[in-house]
Amino acid sequence: MRNGFLSLFSSFLSIACIMSATSCSSRDSYQREEGMIWNTVYHITYESERPLGDSIINILESVGKSLSVFDKSSLVCKVNETDSLVIDGMFADVYKASLKINEASDGMFDPTISPLITAWGFGPGHEISADTAAIDSILKFTGIKKTRLEGDRFFKDDKRIQFNFSAIAKGYGCDMVAKMLRRNGIDNYLVEIGGELAIGGKSPRSDNWKISIDRPVQTDSSEIHDSSAVIAVTDCGVATSGNYRNFHKEGKKTFGHTISPVTGYPVETDVISATVVAPDCMLADGAATACMASGSEAAKVILSRLGYEGMLILSDSSIWTTPGFNRLLTGN
Repeated sequence: MRNGFLSLFSSFLSIACIMSATSCSSRDSYQREEGMIWNTVYHITYESERPLGDSIINILESVGKSLSVFDKSSLVCKVNETDSLVIDGMFADVYKASLKINEASDGMFDPTISPLITAWGFGPGHEISADTAAIDSILKFTGIKKTRLEGDRFFKDDKRIQFNFSAIAKGYGCDMVAKMLRRNGIDNYLVEIGGELAIGGKSPRSDNWKISIDRPVQTDSSEIHDSSAVIAVTDCGVATSGNYRNFHKEGKKTFGHTISPVTGYPVETDVISATVVAPDCMLADGAATACMASGSEAAKVILSRLGYEGMLILSDSSIWTTPGFNRLLTGN
């Protein structure tokens, strides 16, 4: 799963929340689009008399041109090469949301850890570099607080600071497609990209969208999946971040995909997965990653500060939820 917007610090490696099932009772007026973008799969269901597949692709390509570190001509790659540059509205949106989550998580969410992602072998090429032995020196030029936005011009205190918005950009892509659908008068939709969801209105069954949240069990040879919960939601974003799917082994050691911006090393916490329900998918995406990186006690604080609902699956197989998340639970 791990290309496109994928990074170490990414809820792209989600324990996937996958979309509400539709059945033979679905209304004929619902369109369905699916395909590949950023080396992951998208599924989009929306109520419309006409297909909007071309518009969906155009939106997703525009997001990639601004935010994908795997597109060397993208705006974020240009930002990574200089200390000052005029940026677009997409970059500004994601940057401001990143600052919000960075503040709420006491720095445990930080999109400037791109050099650390590369050093640990989860970035483009997926090969561990010599920088792995120099984490302390890399930390000197990471930190979103060492950057600023003035109008439409972006500044970095150190030219070497690099951004990788993988932990939030896929959710933003969902939001941008949802925004386009609403501009076209479409209120009922579910946009899913790589497991992240932007949801609005009613499902083809004329009720809220039902989302199954995966509860995986990793063995030495495979992953076993089971549904840990089903929630009924609308007009929100849902994202799940998990550490069990994106990892690699070096000798006998296994490295997870979540890197601490504070220590520079892969984080081992008691949180196996974090699911967040937020006003939009971009914020849910980033918050879920912050919860994964922080551990359960800090994650509870993060969710409280942001006012989002969430569910944490812990390493002892227990499940913790916010009170509001409990109200979203459904029996089927």
